Amino acid sequence: MDDAERCVARGGAGPLVEVPEAVGELVRRLEDEGFETWTVGGGVREAVRASPGGPVDWDLATRAVPAQVRGLFRRTVALGEEYGTVGVFGEDGNLYEVTTFRRDVITYGRKAEVAFAETLEEDLARRDFTVNAMAWHPFREELRDPHGGREDLANGVLRAVGHARRRFREDYLRVLRGLRFAGTLGLRIEEETWKGLAEAVPGLALLSPERVREELVKVLAGPRPSRALALYLRSGAMRRILPELGDEVPREVLAAMDELGGSERELLRMALLMMCGPDSGRDPGKVAATLARLRFSNADAKRIGAAARGGMAPPDGIVRDPPARRRWTAATAKGGACAVDDVFRVWRAVSVSGAAPGRSRAGAPERLIASVRRDLRAGVPASVAQLAVSGRDLVARGWLPGPGIGAALRSLLEAVWEDPALNDRSALLERVAAMSPERGGERTSPGATDPPRHAP
Repeated sequence: MDDAERCVARGGAGPLVEVPEAVGELVRRLEDEGFETWTVGGGVREAVRASPGGPVDWDLATRAVPAQVRGLFRRTVALGEEYGTVGVFGEDGNLYEVTTFRRDVITYGRKAEVAFAETLEEDLARRDFTVNAMAWHPFREELRDPHGGREDLANGVLRAVGHARRRFREDYLRVLRGLRFAGTLGLRIEEETWKGLAEAVPGLALLSPERVREELVKVLAGPRPSRALALYLRSGAMRRILPELGDEVPREVLAAMDELGGSERELLRMALLMMCGPDSGRDPGKVAATLARLRFSNADAKRIGAAARGGMAPPDGIVRDPPARRRWTAATAKGGACAVDDVFRVWRAVSVSGAAPGRSRAGAPERLIASVRRDLRAGVPASVAQLAVSGRDLVARGWLPGPGIGAALRSLLEAVWEDPALNDRSALLERVAAMSPERGGERTSPGATDPPRHAP
């Protein structure tokens, strides 16, 4: 495809890019007011590469400046007007970014000073990779592709727009974006682009933790994170953003990440990454410090930490030891409502991928999971709050409020873990009556209200 064909390509028999109706309406409104407007972003890229389904971003690039955009639409949100971006709600209720044509004035490696541009071509020339430097006009059915992104997609190549080294120095986040796009889209990074990317890796230290976390989470949420993470390792980016992991992430763990699906999988995949550090995720303090450094929310950090503490396979000895199994369930459940299920999801993924440590544990996850499920269905308590008696029952029988009551209830819970049939009010009260102050707690002086003592 020569340069002229790259600049203007049409869809032929039908539209090359199918634009959502709400996006088309935004374009129409701007165009009707005389502002040239094009669709850009992931929606155009994924349509050109004929990617099936899945959520994509539909952004607009326009000659209108932010004040003019706000004047045209009733529902808008300020998303960065100093950079030319206004959020506009479409008729479908979704928020779309509408950005004025821009050109870079000064770049710092973390952000840029921009000026509004006159042409779409100026705007596309400042973008990171050719596959992201395409624009589609839904009414002319015209693709603007001045840098050959369509051809690169067809050839499976990721190429920087313009001079590769300069492009990465302009914004070091492009290093992580490039690794993500190459891994997610299954693209080979062109030689000069790879050289520029690898040379720019030290600049990742200049990025804010929030930007790093956002890119990492996007990788972990993808269908096959192993491909992008392998590139993180090969380029040295992993060592820069997660030095806690040491020098490598085993291929088996990467394979387990690909197997780990379901909702909020990015959090559980992050837990798997945490298990690759020198402490294998067993040091809650170090895991928490890493997640805090990357600015994960408290809720996400708690969930990731709980899953990481569960390890990659069941602990030795608990599969055939019911009390130990119930003790493990109770301890794990303290990590949150999803903690036990999260650990099970990790174990299953690791088991299917073959990454589980030790061949002898091949069937251990499913056996343990089945046993825990049976306990839950049978109502085996996981905490003293689920016992058939409470601290009030002990106080009513003469026990003084204090730590002794807690010790007595924990003793009862251990007994129930040995024999779940004991979780009966009468049976437990009989055991309470048999407890001495030294073993279970303190009692008031014997009196008329003191219940009779029973043999153990």
